[in-house]
Amino acid sequence: MNHAAISPLSMRVVSTVESLFREFSHYGSEYYPRWAKRIEEVRRLFAALIHGDPDEIAFVTNTSEGLSVVAAGMDWKEGDGVLIARPDFPTNIYPWINLERKGVGVHYFERNEGRFSLKEVDRALIPGTRLLSVSSVDFATGFLCDLEALGEYCRKKGLLFCVDAIQSLGVVPIDVNKCKIHFLASGGHKWLLSAMGCGCLFVSKDVDHLVHPAQVGWKSVVQEEEFFQIQFDLKPDALRFEPGTMNVAGIYALGAALELLMEVDVGNVYAHVMALNDLLYEGLKERKVRIVTPMGANERSGILSFIPSSNPKSLHIFLSKEMIRVSLRNQMIRLSPHFYNNKDDIDLFFQVLDRF
Repeated sequence: MNHAAISPLSMRVVSTVESLFREFSHYGSEYYPRWAKRIEEVRRLFAALIHGDPDEIAFVTNTSEGLSVVAAGMDWKEGDGVLIARPDFPTNIYPWINLERKGVGVHYFERNEGRFSLKEVDRALIPGTRLLSVSSVDFATGFLCDLEALGEYCRKKGLLFCVDAIQSLGVVPIDVNKCKIHFLASGGHKWLLSAMGCGCLFVSKDVDHLVHPAQVGWKSVVQEEEFFQIQFDLKPDALRFEPGTMNVAGIYALGAALELLMEVDVGNVYAHVMALNDLLYEGLKERKVRIVTPMGANERSGILSFIPSSNPKSLHIFLSKEMIRVSLRNQMIRLSPHFYNNKDDIDLFFQVLDRF
């Protein structure tokens, strides 16, 4: 129950990557057209997951790279500002702090036990702010922010809206159009049930002209296979953010994982995980521990965190020895089950917890 950290790989993902490496071994470049075709199929799968268009999707190594593409690619001017939450996972902080050397101000709105509302955002908004960047789900408490309300707020205020979605994609449905999201980035190794080192960046075609690729290569240009004719015409869509040879194995893994999730349906995943977290919540409440995760109807994600009555670090070690995988985050035990977990897993967790 540790999908908010690194998920285990399904047999489908493992067999897909094993088959790919056998193709590498036996056929080499002969199969390149086949691999290129599959890359575009996976691009379409990810686009469908978030209700975007395939030409708005670029493959990246992780969430940090995706956000950095946006941060480094915009034409910032001294006095511009970015608004982010505090605290937040460093992925959604450092790319923006890195802009301070260009004279960009980084401003913060404060969380209250993980939560925040439009009031906190609006209170922190100052003239010159160009972009709001949020994590869709707080990595520590599991608070699910209201992306639709934030997107509408950004529209009214003329702000660009950027989302780190790694703690929601695969467990919480997201519609980039409904939420008026301009930029969204996510790795694949958490709730998407894929491998480390491959993720996606969404850049809305409404604003893609605002982001210039900070890194370019042979695949960034329209005539990518004209090796003897240098013509620097960048691709007009998000594919220009893919400078060179792709992580084919990572993309294959992501494709297999996405197909599995779409067969189950993310809406069904969310309902099932909420039911499991209800069981966890009731059991933890009976044991009189402090539950940190907001439990409001529209605030819940796949994460449920609590503070044990004694020695969180020792409990984390004990659970690990008993083969129950969870995370320790700032004295909190973080639980994050997925669709294939069931009531038996929850019962086992409490049996082990009661032996601590």
